Amino acid sequence: MFERTSVGLDVHARTVVSCALDAQTGEIIPHRMTPDYGEILAWILSLPGPVRVVYEAGPTGFGLARFLLAAGIDTVVAAPSKLQRPSGDRVKTDAKDALHLARLLKLGEVTGIRVPSEDQEAARDLVRSREDLRGDLMRSRHRISKLLLRQGIVYSGGQAWTGTHELWLARQRFEAPARQLTYESSLEAMHEISDRRDRLDQAITAMAYGSEYTPVVRALQCLRGISTLTAFGLAVEIGDWDRFTGSTIGAYLGLVPTEHSSGQCRSQGSIMKTGNSHARRLLVEAAWHHRRPYNNPSRLMRSRWEEATSEARTRGHAGNRRLHERWISYLERRKRPVIANVAIARELSGWCWSLATGTSEIHRTPN
Repeated sequence: MFERTSVGLDVHARTVVSCALDAQTGEIIPHRMTPDYGEILAWILSLPGPVRVVYEAGPTGFGLARFLLAAGIDTVVAAPSKLQRPSGDRVKTDAKDALHLARLLKLGEVTGIRVPSEDQEAARDLVRSREDLRGDLMRSRHRISKLLLRQGIVYSGGQAWTGTHELWLARQRFEAPARQLTYESSLEAMHEISDRRDRLDQAITAMAYGSEYTPVVRALQCLRGISTLTAFGLAVEIGDWDRFTGSTIGAYLGLVPTEHSSGQCRSQGSIMKTGNSHARRLLVEAAWHHRRPYNNPSRLMRSRWEEATSEARTRGHAGNRRLHERWISYLERRKRPVIANVAIARELSGWCWSLATGTSEIHRTPN
């Protein structure tokens, strides 16, 4: 609120449209540049200081923000979903977007997002690459199963996609050469994707137990349903856990219900599904594990507890009991399992925050 010049940047791959708003004179200074960082910095330094800069998060990444911050320029990367836009404004141009950003920045109406370091962004890219391979592998398996189904061939020898199932797949033969070539190509693609996924799993495991994320990973694994991949994924996607509380992390992950209330009428709908979709999926999948009875910790859980601190073990044991009790409560009230599981995932996010930050107080879902 104390800068003289507010600068909005509309950043694209080949152009950068900027607009500076001088709060002292009221002058609006538009400018068009190339994406060269040096050119952008030189123009910003030519403006009356102090200067503050904002641009929207997007496909161009955080390189510009890190460069400007290193040069001493106060830079904010705005969350696009939180920007206020007039409902009656039907004209959208790069110049208007840049001016709109500058005005919002001057009014203090910009919600900034955390700018990760280069190492943190690289770890996040690794996790998301593994997530992409998971989807590719699922689609390749579907192609194979549906190809066999069209020929009336269905596997009935037990669990699918095991070693036995893959041996059965390799024995399948077709009379038509075109169909046989299609089938072999699909099998080859599936095995290639599986090998790539395994290599990424090894790299993620090595980084999870030999990096700055190791204490958080060890602590999160004290909860049921959170394996190495899940714990490391949550650690790199959320990054700085201290910027949240036990009651706000669920909203960041989009696990709180939407609401449309007016007067005495209050109406809640499905969850918001905003924020980090990858971390939200990890928590929703992990929440299903707490439906099973929790009498005594399993051997795998005890082995994970041995690598964690005593405080994390205590919190993890309490969290496992609490989350299973919540499941029982929802089932007794005849809640739909998919709805109950999202509520469990919301509370699970609070327990994860508690373990990651070493805080004993969390926000619990009301009865």
